Amino acid sequence: MSIAFVDHVGPWTIEDVEALPDDGNHTRYELLTPGVLTVTPAMLGTTHQRASRRLANLLEAAVVAARAPYEVLPVISVEIPGGLLGVPDLLLINRAATATDGSRCPSDSVLLAVEIVSPHTQPQDRIIKPQLYARAGIDHYWRLELGPRPHLIASTLGNGKYRRTLTALGGVVSTIDEPYPIQLDPAALARQ
Repeated sequence: MSIAFVDHVGPWTIEDVEALPDDGNHTRYELLTPGVLTVTPAMLGTTHQRASRRLANLLEAAVVAARAPYEVLPVISVEIPGGLLGVPDLLLINRAATATDGSRCPSDSVLLAVEIVSPHTQPQDRIIKPQLYARAGIDHYWRLELGPRPHLIASTLGNGKYRRTLTALGGVVSTIDEPYPIQLDPAALARQ
């Protein structure tokens, strides 16, 4: 049974979010604050999609080279302790957690969450989501900023907070060592 926005009363739960009908536009529904539904328009611009696919390809190659038990998936809901639900642009998830075709995965199965910042998601991707993912114990958080000068900030969890380990600037090939080594130029990820 689906639930409509106008019919909903009280705080939102993960089950309420999962009962929302698919609007056909890939709208993202998240619970970034307990009981409060966050609705984000789909990021279907070609630059965002190109960068996401290329970064996913680089991560997949690194996972395969390391023979690691992970896979790269786009836009999968991550259940965060406390009844919260985040939806990263990309995540590196333990393959055991994807053995069933569930609608969400537990945060303890996620090794890396990646957000690609857009004008609609700046506050969430820069402030809110890193705090939630850190609280959930996700070891690595990457934030890809596409404009005006593309750059990628790689962070690693330590003492409950993310610590920046590398800022890869557009126009320069950088090596990110963790969780698996990859070389990238953030500008090339988005370039046509």
